[in-house]
Amino acid sequence: MQDRHTFKFAIVRIVPKVEREEFFNVGVILFCKRTKFLDIKYHINEDKLKAFSPEIEYEILNDYLKAWKLICEGKEAGGPIGMLDLPDRFGWLTACRSTVIQSSTTRSGLSTEPEKELEDIFNKYVL
Repeated sequence: MQDRHTFKFAIVRIVPKVEREEFFNVGVILFCKRTKFLDIKYHINEDKLKAFSPEIEYEILNDYLKAWKLICEGKEAGGPIGMLDLPDRFGWLTACRSTVIQSSTTRSGLSTEPEKELEDIFNKYVL
């Protein structure tokens, strides 16, 4: 039997009107230190975004989340944050912020396959 590894994850949310504290889930960030895994999976439902806040442009939010993906990948295109080590990148992505794109508090679990876990959590909380 394969060893199960501890992982941490956070749900990525769109908070169109921060002052109202209303949000909807658009993605998941998952980090497993032992397997050196950090990734984000996201999908913005455009109809839901328009219902919450028609003045926010889908393309802008999508560009920001693409930047988060580059940070997860740890390449130069991710900028200075993308060059940090895995735990620091996860910490930066999941830090508390009062902007339109936020993440939930982190949660943890055990898994043998972080990639599959990311997919399962995404399907459960986003789709």
